[in-house]
Amino acid sequence: MREPTMVVTAMDSNAQLGPTEMSAPPQALLERLKDYGQEDAFALWDELSPEERHLLVKEIESLDLSRIDRVIRCSLRSQGLPVAAIEPVPESCVSTVEERTMGEKERWWKMGLKAISDGKLAVLLLSGGQGTRLGSSDPKGCFNIGLPSGKSLFQLQAERILCVQRLAAQAMNEGGGSVQIHWYIMTSPFTDDATRKFFESHRYFGLEADQITFFQQGTIPCISKDGRFIMETPFRVAKAPDGNGGVYSALKYSRLLEDMATRGIKYIDCYGVDNALVRVADPTFLGYFIDKGVAAAAKVVRKAYPQEKVGVFVRRGKGGPLTVVEYSELDPSLASVINQQTGRLRFCWSNVCLHMFTLDFLNQVANGLEKDSVYHLAEKKIPSVHGYTMGLKLEQFIFDAFPYAPSTALFEVLRDEEFAPVKNANGSNYDTPDSARLLVLRLHSRWVVAAGGFLTHSVPLYATGVEVSPLCSYAGENLEAICRGRTFHAPCEISF
Repeated sequence: MREPTMVVTAMDSNAQLGPTEMSAPPQALLERLKDYGQEDAFALWDELSPEERHLLVKEIESLDLSRIDRVIRCSLRSQGLPVAAIEPVPESCVSTVEERTMGEKERWWKMGLKAISDGKLAVLLLSGGQGTRLGSSDPKGCFNIGLPSGKSLFQLQAERILCVQRLAAQAMNEGGGSVQIHWYIMTSPFTDDATRKFFESHRYFGLEADQITFFQQGTIPCISKDGRFIMETPFRVAKAPDGNGGVYSALKYSRLLEDMATRGIKYIDCYGVDNALVRVADPTFLGYFIDKGVAAAAKVVRKAYPQEKVGVFVRRGKGGPLTVVEYSELDPSLASVINQQTGRLRFCWSNVCLHMFTLDFLNQVANGLEKDSVYHLAEKKIPSVHGYTMGLKLEQFIFDAFPYAPSTALFEVLRDEEFAPVKNANGSNYDTPDSARLLVLRLHSRWVVAAGGFLTHSVPLYATGVEVSPLCSYAGENLEAICRGRTFHAPCEISF
């Protein structure tokens, strides 16, 4: 998404000069900046070369100043305002693993496959981040976590989509190639070109090129604590991506919500790129979502211990909507309280960025967030003309949607089956490529043994395992024909 260009029509003293001949800032543009208290953007004008002056004018003209001003004012004003007290999520809003029956799971699986075969599901990938913390400047999805196959996160996810398409086609007796799930991939200005080229060079991992749509999240200026633009250089405003919650406005401004409606899409499965075990387009989750008839749903995992640094779902205010509070916002005394009836923490349902939305709800959220214009403020070191300076980045988060939902359902999943985050470089204490790889290998090893296979290994089994290609099995199903009675030496990949 790009900010709409502001066209300056007023005549001024530079009107007859070419872009390399401006002696003073365009008067109309300067007046607009003054209207919003941002005239300091032209403070170093006299020191700029003709080319730099031209770049600065183009930069300011590209900003939707009225919208940005509204966001800055609303966001700064919201800081420190009282918020409604939080309550635990009602038990009736959660499908827990132990309470789920085999009959329910089978029914939801079939409902999900039917909706997929009818073309009602799209997949929405949040992939704007670079692998900086992983020691790479490439998009995170390009990262190879060291599986025997050497597959990237993008390839694992693409092949899971291929597998679900095949399962849906088979379930509806439609052969192997008549079901297609559209994949919308949100990039950022820093990852867009590299992501597109990675997919092209890998021939879209077996998917059709026209079933994938790339689009960019927006950027927004970084500001000082008093709301003024920080200048990265004398002729460039410091900007940062607007957070993974920028997906809602990006979908709106890219007209992709309309594109989804045209395709007959009703439901959107939304997830973050850095989860090696993500069940993309999960038919069971989709069936549960449809069965509940809610506007929004989220997969959750049980909080491991009270001080775990994860956001948790809560109810905001008595009878209010479900939403997510970050670990830093949850009072330590509340975080440790046990529910005496269930034996769980009262605030135990961790958000792991695995969401399902109706298309109608996404339209509502895109309009609601734009109207309210409240962003989260994060104090960060910002590159500026004076070196790095402390300033504020404005971000929206994917979970900002939930307060707008008239109804939300949570679906518990097991960490060791569906959550293998890849966030930190190897050598860190948690969420590394090595830890994610082992979670994949251990889960797939259990699938193979359950299907009648045997494993041999030269190193302790806790440090190795086998990888099952997503093209063979989505969640452990249909492996008997491949595995029964066979022995596999770990580590290895099992494929057709």
